[in-house]
Amino acid sequence: MNTILFDDKNREHLLPLTFTRPVGDLRIGILKIKEKWEKILATDISFLTEDYLSEKFPCRIKELNLLINGSILPSPEIIEIINNLQRGEALFQDNILLAAVISGKDISIIKDLEEDLVFEKIIRYENKISKINYPWDIFTLNGQEMEADFKLLTAGRTSCEIPKGNNFLEPERIFIEEGAKITFATLNPAGAYIYIGKNAQIMEGSLVHGGLAMCENSVLKLGTKIYGPTTLGPDSRLGGEVNNCVIQGFTNKGHDGFLGNSVLGEWCNIGADSNNSNLKNNYEEVKLWNYRKDGFIKTGLQFCGLVMGDHSKCGINTMFNTGTVVGVSANIFGAGFPRNFIPSFSWGGASGLSEYALKKAFETCEKVMIRRNIEFNDIEKRILEKVFELTGKYRKFLS
Repeated sequence: MNTILFDDKNREHLLPLTFTRPVGDLRIGILKIKEKWEKILATDISFLTEDYLSEKFPCRIKELNLLINGSILPSPEIIEIINNLQRGEALFQDNILLAAVISGKDISIIKDLEEDLVFEKIIRYENKISKINYPWDIFTLNGQEMEADFKLLTAGRTSCEIPKGNNFLEPERIFIEEGAKITFATLNPAGAYIYIGKNAQIMEGSLVHGGLAMCENSVLKLGTKIYGPTTLGPDSRLGGEVNNCVIQGFTNKGHDGFLGNSVLGEWCNIGADSNNSNLKNNYEEVKLWNYRKDGFIKTGLQFCGLVMGDHSKCGINTMFNTGTVVGVSANIFGAGFPRNFIPSFSWGGASGLSEYALKKAFETCEKVMIRRNIEFNDIEKRILEKVFELTGKYRKFLS
């Protein structure tokens, strides 16, 4: 059956990460949510998302379609129920649509659906589900997803040998793909899992304690210290001290400095000796900016660091306070702590922020992406133009 991952209104809670992608394109564990479902269901999957994202993430609609909420993380129980759904049936938890089998003509109303108008039968799911509701769920659920992805990717396969000269424990919890390079490093899964992707590299002196997922072509720089569970997306560079972070991909934090309990988007860069706080001095619960509320909300967490949207950068020695949210294509620099909500397309730091001109932002995007042999094309430009428009209200009061 044709399978589609759809975004519901919960997508707004996941901004700024979902300004530039559907929810199902987020990475958690080793794989993106879409990739998890594709491997489990053995099918190609498309997205039903915001109109301005659909050119990059098109939706493939057929006469009969299986729709799955893009924020759901697969588990054996929910997979079985979804696989058994029949035409006209929908799976709900409370008022949240989890999955449905629906005709192509009804897909257009799925985001604002009313149960009795669309579905012939409603099935209630009462058990606990794993679902990405807020940005901090990405790092808090990263360990369980790393384990699930590790088992999914390595089942029936044999790891490449750990090269001589490295220190390691629990080799059965370490999997190394073809072309990976590990030199004079220490690998201790500590009861979790370490996955080293194709052509990834761990340089001399690196220390890994706990879960680590390194995607294809990613690099741990000299002397990097990792406390898991941490995910390094494809073509990314990581250095310094890192604890329980998820980096989506094509992002560099290549130098010393601490990053903890954080999520970074794609095409970000963290300057040398930059740090974030992940714990308040008074140990109180961390609040985080929420775009849907247009204000700060409680996270329920004592440890929560930095959430950074795609294409954002910070200069050397930048200091991020506990629970900071940085939008898309912001450029942060200078002494002192910048505010803990930095709007998209902002330029500056603690001493003041101004609007980052779209033309200048595009010039930077083009230079950054060509270094990875990826074109900054018109589709990417149109997405960022729309994000610039959507976030304009937050820049009205910059100073």
